This record gives sequence, structure tokens and C-alpha cells, in this order.
Amino acid sequence: MSVACVEFKPGLEGVPATQSSISYVDGQKGILEYRGINIEELAKKSSFLETSYLLIWGRLPDKEELESFEDEILHNRRIKYRIRDMMKCFPETGHPMDALQTSAAALGLFYSRRALDSQEYIRIAVVKLLANIPTMVAAFELMRKGNDPIKPRDDLDYAANFLYMLNEREPDPLAAKVFDVCLTLHAEHTINASTFSAMVTASTLTDPYGVIASAVGTLAGPLHGGANEDVISMLSKIGTVENVRPYLEKCFETKAKIMGFGHRVYKVKDPRATILQRLVVELFEKFGYDKYYEIALEIEKVVEEKLGHKGVYPNVDFYSGLVYRKLGIPSDLFTPVFAIARVAGWLAHWKEQLEANRIFRPTQIYSGEHNINYTPIHER
Repeated sequence: MSVACVEFKPGLEGVPATQSSISYVDGQKGILEYRGINIEELAKKSSFLETSYLLIWGRLPDKEELESFEDEILHNRRIKYRIRDMMKCFPETGHPMDALQTSAAALGLFYSRRALDSQEYIRIAVVKLLANIPTMVAAFELMRKGNDPIKPRDDLDYAANFLYMLNEREPDPLAAKVFDVCLTLHAEHTINASTFSAMVTASTLTDPYGVIASAVGTLAGPLHGGANEDVISMLSKIGTVENVRPYLEKCFETKAKIMGFGHRVYKVKDPRATILQRLVVELFEKFGYDKYYEIALEIEKVVEEKLGHKGVYPNVDFYSGLVYRKLGIPSDLFTPVFAIARVAGWLAHWKEQLEANRIFRPTQIYSGEHNINYTPIHER
């Protein structure tokens, strides 16, 4: 078949880009699985690092393997002082995602051997990236305020340690557990834009630090990451439960996007949103409710009433911002926190790409002219 006869799909919508055994989504039934295990089960029974192991190595670890993996992560949390000094030179007004992309790329300068045929190199890269990315996010948050970064604590687990480095105080056990579940929920979601970016970069056989930096840069775009930040802005703008319906009616009339609703794949409520809503309730029951939750419930009610027949329901971003806000995470760190979690999925796809690699080289459908004569510059 000639290229001219191939149907053009903007954004490659629905076009398979790979075969993968990492995750599965059924958008009609609201199912999300990691390596065949339902996300509900992982959220209840697993941890983020165990889930990361599952995604990257394709199976659940045994007790000894998990303890060894957790110990490696624990002892690799500290970042190189030269990276820390570089981060101190970043402008205070810079966006945390730009700081993270630059820092992730810089990490590769210290481990850029690119021994992609070495299982030991691959394991070290996985450990370094999972361990260092949270430290970088927390460090930039403190440094942009003029403070020195907080050193990681070896007595705290992955989630608790990040919240400690970010807020300079040890988190409540419930807060740490909720944050760990959030990381698990955001760890992987088939071939989205940032994951595809990671795969394309990986296919050139560059180092994994460049792969992650590429994915972070893609996630930074407002059409991919950042929607949960916009949800909080929307809730703030609405202000009260009474204002919900008038605000939404205006959105319906103008066909304005309602942040946190709708998904390219899900035509029912995102299963991650259902879990996140439960987490919001747990946090608020212990630490106190705020008006934003009541506003969110009313928004969901009205949108389902008006648009449910079109398959428009809450996605993962609708309730995640409420969770992060309650955990004391600044709104412009919501997307970097997403990146902390998604590193696991990106690395899983990087490793899978290496196993049967072929460099990506899509074609195009040319829409320009032909046989145009060159016009000398003095005649233009």
C-alpha cells in the first residue's frame, strides 16, 4: 500500500505503537491492570516500590528480592553535590518540571556508560532514577525558597521520606500511606504521550537518564501533566457549592473544558479516581474537611447529570489535587510528583523496548507543493 493511501490519524489516535505486557486498560469497563493485577488490589495490598519492581521486572518480588531492592533505593537517595550546586543556580522563578528535567539529564553525566547489554548497569540505572528523582524535586522546592535541601532519612520509607524532605517534618503514618498509594496509582498507564516519548528516545539506545529527561519534558506540557493543578484552580474560582451549577452551565454553553473530567480511553469513571476519592475521605476524616471537597462532589454530580451519557466522568486528576493539597504539597509540584511515580512506568517501557528494539521511524503524508522554482533573493 502506498503512503498516499494510508489513513492519517491526528495524534496517532488508536494506532498501535508497540506490543506490551506492562499494563492494560479497558475504558468501557473502567479496568486498569499492571502486569495483569488489578489496580484496586495493588492499591490495597502493595507498596509503590513493590509495584515498581513488578512493572520493571515483570513479576512480584519475593521477600528477599523486595528487601534488597528497597535497601538499594534507601542507600542511593542522596544526590551528587555537584548536581545540588547546579540546582542552586536555577532561577527561583523556574518551574519545578524544568528543574527536574535538567537535573535528571545531568544525573546521566555521572553514569553515562550506556552499557545497555549489562543487567547490572540496567539495575543501577533503575535504582538511581527511582531513588534520586524524589530527592531532586524536594531539593528544588526548598532551594527556590532560599533554603538548603533536607538530607534523606534512612529510617523513613520511600513515601514518608519524600514528604519529610519536602515539609521538613516527619509525616503522619496515614499521610505517608496515602501518598504511597497515590504513587502506585500514577506509576503506569499504557502508551500516553510521555511514555511514547520515552520509548522513542529509548529506541535510539541512548542512556536511561536521557530517556527519563525526555519523558519529563513531555509530561511538562499542559495537555498532558498539570490538570490536577488546574482542578484546584477551578475549585478556588468556584468558591462555594452554590456557585457550582452556574459555573458549569456557563462551561456547557461555551463548550469550555471542565478540568479533571473526560479521558481519551475511559468512558466511565476512572478507577484511579474512585480510589483517590476514598483517600480524600480518609485524609479529611483525620485532618479535617475543607470546602473544596464539597464543591468537588457537587461538580461530579452536575457533570454526570449533564454529560454522563457522553461518557464524561472524573479522571485521575480530579481528586488527586485534593489529596496532594491536604498533604502540604504546593500546586506547582503536582506534576513533578506525578513524574516521581511515573518514572517506574517509563523505566518499565525503556527496559521492554531494549528487549526487542527497533528505532522508531514513522512516515508522513506530504501535503505540500511540488516543482516550485527557486526565486533569487533580489527578486523576492
